[in-house]
Amino acid sequence: MFSSRTSRALAGITAAVALTLTACSSGSGSSSSDASGSDNAGGESYSIGINQLVQHPALDAATAGFKEAFDEAGVDVTFDEQNANGEQSTALTIAQQFANSNKDLVLAVATPAAQATAQNITTLPVLFTAVTDAESADLVESNDAPGGNVTGTSDAAPIDAQLELLKQLVPDAKSVGIVYASGEVNSQVQVDAVKEASGPFDLEVKTQTVTTVNEIQQAVEALGDVDAIYVPTDNMVVSGIASLIQIAEQKQIPVIGAEAGTVEGGAVATLGIDYRELGRQTGEMALRILQDGADPATMPVETATEFSYIINEDAATRQGVTIPAEILSEAETV
Repeated sequence: MFSSRTSRALAGITAAVALTLTACSSGSGSSSSDASGSDNAGGESYSIGINQLVQHPALDAATAGFKEAFDEAGVDVTFDEQNANGEQSTALTIAQQFANSNKDLVLAVATPAAQATAQNITTLPVLFTAVTDAESADLVESNDAPGGNVTGTSDAAPIDAQLELLKQLVPDAKSVGIVYASGEVNSQVQVDAVKEASGPFDLEVKTQTVTTVNEIQQAVEALGDVDAIYVPTDNMVVSGIASLIQIAEQKQIPVIGAEAGTVEGGAVATLGIDYRELGRQTGEMALRILQDGADPATMPVETATEFSYIINEDAATRQGVTIPAEILSEAETV
């Protein structure tokens, strides 16, 4: 999707919550759609459930890419799309609904939705996407050998390269602040990775956690006088990115994102993955399962291998950042 030069780089939800299907219908967004190419390559029609945690550009792109893989392959599919609106309890209810339905496969989008789905569906193939660390989330026995009915794709960010980008944009930076949701294991994994990688860049890492979107602005204020803010692929924070950007711009703090959607939302830059391509990669895994009989237990978790510079020049101006010409020449701008 991106035309810029690329750079290569490197539980649980409690199942005791038992909501009714009526509650699921009223508490979540849902839609049903068909994907069929001009030539049905397999001659069969499939039913796939999609359990997406929340609507924001990265997850929406991953879901769209997943569906495009079937369209490009000319395979007939009915998609039952459900959105948990950021509520883990609703993601759990959606998973329970799918477990009792006649699906051929279920896709879970984002770590909390994947945890809910994996814990409730054990007899159908389950694929996940936009999950940072499947092992830490207890989704698989290991990334190389998942060992069950669950596998998928990881959106792990190239942390070292992103911190290098931060220092290129803010050369005098000595501290970086991170706001993340305390309930998202994927975010804790990223925060730990930033702390581990920060030494060579001479960066002190300061953190604040939130439990709701409404706490984001207060958390940014509580970071104090940091020199930059790093936004991980945290579903809660990304869905409320406007609140974070508002305070950052008031305080003239440059914001670096882990993915392109955050840059579109007002961060200065990222060296990140293309979520539509990650979703398409997940769709290709689904096709191997449905059409070729591949076993999720022996399908390693796949990761993105290509990353692109994305720059928001207007945000850079508002946040007092001058983009080096050598980065701008390689980047796609939004």
